[in-house]
Amino acid sequence: MPKAFVAVGGTPMVRLAVDGLLASGAVDRIIVMVPAELVESAVALLPPSNAVRVVVGGAERTDSVRAGLAAAPDAGYFLVHDAARALTPPALIARVAAELRAGHRAVVPALPVVDTVKSVDRDGVVTGTPDRAALRAIQTPQGFAADLLHAAYETNVHATDDAGLVERLGANVHTIPGDPMAFKITTPLDLMLAETVCNAARRV
Repeated sequence: MPKAFVAVGGTPMVRLAVDGLLASGAVDRIIVMVPAELVESAVALLPPSNAVRVVVGGAERTDSVRAGLAAAPDAGYFLVHDAARALTPPALIARVAAELRAGHRAVVPALPVVDTVKSVDRDGVVTGTPDRAALRAIQTPQGFAADLLHAAYETNVHATDDAGLVERLGANVHTIPGDPMAFKITTPLDLMLAETVCNAARRV
């Protein structure tokens, strides 16, 4: 099962992510990219809203983002969000959008890195220790002016996130304080944490 369809607190992550975007009050349309065989399932899971549309994604993450861009050709800004960050607070989403409207052309939420980070070679031997004071862990949604993101996707370079593609164009990427709740649900331990958070929220 694709990660986005795994339930957290009884609700699939993709639905939680979409609900958070809607609750932010900062987006006009939401394009959800899913594998072709899961389009009907996604439509059934998501809220019935004219603001939400499901399209077929691609084999790679970048292919899926391209499909999303094509589905909203007249958008002035894009927020690229990861369903695995299903508990992202709506207030963080709204802050990213507000920074775009204030004039920044690329905006990402960021948290200070608390662990010591080492670079290693292929044999696992440490080759360096970057100063973590200058490092940040980047979250989503990542926000961009539409023309900038389109230009980034016209290149064939590889990057692990959309901000990385934009950086290759020489554009400045502005950071704002992220939120611990926007953590990425990837491992079984992450899923356990997310379940605990959801259960605690229901008890409040």
